[in-house]
Amino acid sequence: MPALSTLLLFSLACLALAATPGPDMLLIASRSAGQGLRAGFATLFGIQLGTYCHALLAALGLAQLFVLVPMAYDAVRIAGAAYLLYLAWTTLRSKSVLRSSRAAAAVQPLRRIALQGLATNLLNPKMALFVLALFPQFVEPQVGPVALQIMLLATVLNVVGLGVNALVIVASSRMGRTLAGGKGGRWPQYLLAMVFGGLALRLLTASRQ
Repeated sequence: MPALSTLLLFSLACLALAATPGPDMLLIASRSAGQGLRAGFATLFGIQLGTYCHALLAALGLAQLFVLVPMAYDAVRIAGAAYLLYLAWTTLRSKSVLRSSRAAAAVQPLRRIALQGLATNLLNPKMALFVLALFPQFVEPQVGPVALQIMLLATVLNVVGLGVNALVIVASSRMGRTLAGGKGGRWPQYLLAMVFGGLALRLLTASRQ
C-alpha cells in the first residue's frame, strides 16, 4: 500500500481535477437538471465504473496501446463521437416531455442512464491517457503489487469525485426544478442533446496532447 503522504498528495490532485469543470461534470449537471437526482447519480455511477475500467486497463498495460498505436486512439475517439451523436439524435427524437425526475425515470430506466455514462467514459481515449500519465507517478512498486495500487488510486479518485459531484448533482437538480417551474417542457431534452453534441465535437477535434 502506498504511504499515507502519497495518498494525501494524490487526493489533493484528485480534488483539483474533480473541482475543475469538464465533460463529465457537464454531463452529470445536465442529467441532474433535466431528470433529477436519481438520474444524476446514475450517470455518476456509470462514469466512475468507467474510471475503474480505465484503471484496470492501465494496470494490465493495455492503455499504452493508445500511445504505441495512434490508429487505435483515433478509432476509439471516432467511435465515441459517433455514439455521442447517436445519443444526441435519439434524445431530440424522443417524444417524451420530462416534467420531473420521477417521470424521467419512468421514461428512461436508471440502468440505461448509468450504462450511457459508462459508455461515454469508456469511449473517451483521453481518460485512458490521463490514468496512464497520472497514476504511475503515485505508484510505489517496492511496497506492493502495482495493479492493486492502481485500483486503490482509482478508488480514491472516485471517492473524491463523489463528494464534489454530489454537490453538483444536488445544485443542478434544484436549478432544473426552478427553471421548469412545475410546467415541464422539452428543454431538458434540448439541453442534454446539446451536451451530447458538444462532447462529440470535442472528441472529434481533440488531439492526443
